[in-house]
Parts: sequence; C-alpha cells; structure tokens
Amino acid sequence: MISVAGVSKRFGSFTAISDISFEVATGEIVGLLGPNGAGKSTTMRILAGVFPPSSGSARVAGHDVVADSLRARAAVGYFPERVSAYQEMTVQSYLHYVGRMKGVRRAGLSVQADAAMRACGVDTVARRIIGSLSKGFRQRVGIAQALIGNPEVLILDEPTAGLDPEQVAEMRDLIRSLKQDRTVVLSTHILTEVEQTCDRVIILHRGRIVAVDTPANLNRRVQRAGRIYVEVTAPVVEAREWLARVGGVVSVSDAPGSRDGNAVLTILTERDRDVREDIARAIAERGWGLRELRSVAFSLEEIFLTLVQGDDDELERGTHGANLDHLSA
Repeated sequence: MISVAGVSKRFGSFTAISDISFEVATGEIVGLLGPNGAGKSTTMRILAGVFPPSSGSARVAGHDVVADSLRARAAVGYFPERVSAYQEMTVQSYLHYVGRMKGVRRAGLSVQADAAMRACGVDTVARRIIGSLSKGFRQRVGIAQALIGNPEVLILDEPTAGLDPEQVAEMRDLIRSLKQDRTVVLSTHILTEVEQTCDRVIILHRGRIVAVDTPANLNRRVQRAGRIYVEVTAPVVEAREWLARVGGVVSVSDAPGSRDGNAVLTILTERDRDVREDIARAIAERGWGLRELRSVAFSLEEIFLTLVQGDDDELERGTHGANLDHLSA
C-alpha cells in the first residue's frame, strides 16, 4: 500500500530526512515515532503530496507521489499537524466544502459527509460552528475531512496533540476503528500512543530510521536481560538475599511498595532463561506467601532510549544503519 525507497528531503543546507526506506501493508496501523524534529512530519507531507522528495521514491496505493501525483493524492486522506478548518463554518457545511474540493460528485456528497461524521462521532454537532467546538471535537472534524473521498490511506500527523487524557482515549479508539477499511500511518512523540494503537513502529531520529518492527519484537531485540516482578510475604532483606541465589538470577532489587514483611522485588535474569518456576519453588521452600510473580516487558520508552542512544553512538563513529543486531548481542 505504501512503499518508500531511499527518500531524502533537503531544505537548502538542512537535511530533514536522509535515505529512509520502509513499507506499509494494506490494513496496517503504523506509527512514526520520534522526538520533535526527527523528520516525522516531513515524511508524512511527502506521502500526502504536499511537497516532493529531494531524492528517492515513494508510492501510495501503487502511484508514485511525483510522477503520478494526482492519483497518489486522491488515495490519501491527510490530517495535518495543525488543523486549519474554517472556524466560521458548520461541521456539515465544511465537510461538504471539502468534498467539492476533492471532486466528490454532488449526488454522493451528503452520504459521504454523513458517514464521515458518524465514523468520527461528530454527527451530533453537525450544525454547530466549528469554532465553538472543543479541541477534541475539532480534531475529530479534522479526521472526518480526511475520510471524505473514501481514501485508501489515512495519514494522521499528531492526531492527539493538545487533547486531555479522556479525549486521547477516545481518539485512540477512533483510529483503531478506522483500520477496518483503510491503511493508517500516524505520527506522534507520545510513546504510549504507539504502544496502544499501532501494529508496527517506525522509529525516526535525526532524520534517519533507527528501527522498523512491532513493539513486542523491539522489546525482544533490545533487552539484555529478563525482568520479573515478585511480591512475597517475607522480610525484605532475607527475600532479596535468598532469591539472588536462584540459578539464572543476575540481580534482585527493591521495587516501590516494598516494606518489612512484604517484599516487592524486581529480579533481573539471564537473557532467554525463564526462571519463574525456580523462583516460585524457592519461595515455597521458605514457606513464604507468594502474592504475585510475573514477567515485565520493557516499556516502549526504554526501548526508544536504547535505540536512540545506539543511533547517536553510530553517528559519532560516522556510521549508521537500521540493523539492530548489535543491540541484542
């Protein structure tokens, strides 16, 4: 559905993105993740046809974004970082206006506008002036306009920016619901958004791709040790020392909530070695009560920082690549 090959974008002497390549399959939700200035918006604007790449090629729904620009743009519904809807128009009249701009036939315009409003949950404010709506509703209107024309691809640039936690959760549900019929690419610098919304992650740093994978696979690739959370009714110091003797355990440390008589511990283990049964057996041998024992995945924030640090090290050495084998050695 989307294919990007060796794309770079330069603005004068500044290189916003450098030789990036990736693909997005039909029906995927893929997140572009990175700090401000990483190249996320530049990448999305190239895909949306806002401006061409300086080098390399990009195709959307089989159409080259430069050589076949009109067809490529017709396949894309674009939600820009700053939604610039006409504030004095009603939601309904604005969506009709967008439809006419996109060349939607008048006979089907009302049907499309109504469907977009229902999908985005703004049908209840169809006759309200956009400028009178909350930020969350204005964001929804922005996504509704992207749906006009029934595009195969949705490109959403920071769709949850400026929303409160409740609105973010609602927007997340909305984006997931759009996956049924479309391919979705969204950008964000909020790590939990990608973790809870996207099938795959493309991590950008300083205009380069650091990694392309699922959050789960990234976790496996960067972790150098296993991590286990244990809560046991036992003296803290005694539990820490006893569990540190279990084969395969690298270290044991106190976790929040640990107090005398109730040991809450984080246990680091050797990589690719599951010692949960051994830990449970050691606790049973001491006659302690086991309240909780579970593996703990690394957060996307920890993964991101590990990958970015690795990228910085490579840049300092004058080399770079998206191959992360060195991180899992």
